[in-house]
Amino acid sequence: MAITSLPTHPMMSDAEWETRCDLAALYHIFHHLRMTDLIYTHMTARIPGEKDTFLINNYGEMFDEVTASSLVKMDFEGNVIGDQDSYNEAGFTIHSGVYKARPDITCVAHTHTNAGVAISITKEGLLPISQDAAVVIDEVGYHDYGTPATQAECDALGRNCKDINCVILRNHGLLTLGASIPAAFLRMYFLEHACAEQVAATSLNTELIPIDSKVLEDVNQRYGSFRANDDFGKLEWSAMIRLLERNGVQYKQ
Repeated sequence: MAITSLPTHPMMSDAEWETRCDLAALYHIFHHLRMTDLIYTHMTARIPGEKDTFLINNYGEMFDEVTASSLVKMDFEGNVIGDQDSYNEAGFTIHSGVYKARPDITCVAHTHTNAGVAISITKEGLLPISQDAAVVIDEVGYHDYGTPATQAECDALGRNCKDINCVILRNHGLLTLGASIPAAFLRMYFLEHACAEQVAATSLNTELIPIDSKVLEDVNQRYGSFRANDDFGKLEWSAMIRLLERNGVQYKQ
């Protein structure tokens, strides 16, 4: 959902400034949800109306320090456009690889949460044992660990993300894709919760109850229709924006 009452910025289009505000908000939302890892991990968004450009966080900033104006604008070849010049090279590798392979994708989110990394380490991966898992499991795929910040890794990620929107990066973390910033956010929310629930359940050291396969198939179809809607994630996104506003978060600066 577009953020209302945005300040204007004379050096860029309204679409870019709005995207900057939405992406900065996403960083603060992930900070609020404790889905952070010091200055590492990253979320990005394409800039509407421009060819092969996206925004990424300024390397060194924690998520709660990110603002609309601090985001770094880059092209798919690794060139920085504008005044900001610090970015995570591994982050560029991940996000540029996905965007090149998926022109339908507007936003990519990446995390290193304890639960996400834990599930990425297990051979079985995500199991269909919770409602949150059922929301996304038919969109989940896997990418084997590769050398960060290399062209080979960039190309491999692009290949492995062609048909999926939730990626478990083996021995690494989680990645979600969306046609909008709210969609990428909500996929990560469900994927993270599914991983955390699986970690908690397996720690009980007892037999787990999988969702019946026929029920799961029906649920997947229902959630597939839900995710295909252009409004996917917007209601939840609006709620999180209201939370940021109530807390006085200055992400639009």
